[in-house]
Amino acid sequence: MSLRKQLQGTGVALVTPFKTDAQVDFEALGNVIEAMIKGGVEYLVTLGTTGETPTLDKQEKLDIVHYTFEKVAGRVPVVVGIGGNNTQELIKDLHHFPLEKAVAVLSASPYYNKPSQEGLFQHYKAIAGASPKPIILYNVPGRTGRNLNADTTLRLANEVPNIAGIKEASGDMAQCMQLLRDRPEQFLIVSGDDALALPQLACGMDGVISVAANAFPKQFSDMVRACLKADLKTAKKLNDQLMAAYDLMFAENNPAGVKAFMHEEGLLQNVVRLPVVPLSAGLHQKVKAYGKH
Repeated sequence: MSLRKQLQGTGVALVTPFKTDAQVDFEALGNVIEAMIKGGVEYLVTLGTTGETPTLDKQEKLDIVHYTFEKVAGRVPVVVGIGGNNTQELIKDLHHFPLEKAVAVLSASPYYNKPSQEGLFQHYKAIAGASPKPIILYNVPGRTGRNLNADTTLRLANEVPNIAGIKEASGDMAQCMQLLRDRPEQFLIVSGDDALALPQLACGMDGVISVAANAFPKQFSDMVRACLKADLKTAKKLNDQLMAAYDLMFAENNPAGVKAFMHEEGLLQNVVRLPVVPLSAGLHQKVKAYGKH
């Protein structure tokens, strides 16, 4: 089965639950994984940036990957996030991380360095050559400071065999439509913008790697499946119900927003690691009120 078929639908960029002393809460992580699978999502993404990977050390990352595979036990596909701005260090990670049970690696574009388009191409070409699993590009210029443009993405898709798809979170619909028009047939294109997912799916994207699905796995994945079946009336109805939640979730910080929702659902402690802080009291009250509506 091609990756494009295997990862159609909703993937969840899993949060990393922490205990009150800020250590990784594996029991809560297990509960979150069970809730996602029970909610009907198609696959899981571990060690995405929603998992606060910039504040996890190497051993914690390894422990989370091992635990996730153990808990999932083959029930749904798992994608592992390995990204960053040091190409050589990423190549080492691709050799050392336990990727045997992963279906792909999601790799965020280099942040802060602001490489040229040629630099981005060479970065991804180098890590794709080192990776034992297919690479999914992750374009999120709001966090990295540099857009991976459509021409560079298509060049990677056509010229580098181990590059299998992209999580596109530029927010640029014209760029998205260019990618969808010109992609190779088996190249996976998924949304990385929960609030734009419905129109992007309607334009032809294969699914979403979602933050919001951590808190609303059934409702969000039902919306995505309806859209993929061209049942836009059902999809719009479900999405309309979630729009206020998207606004609250991303008003201050990700994952502080989604963790507030999950805390109110009893899934985890409302703990994040610095430099991220929990939602302000006023915003958290709005999250609490949303859960009662």
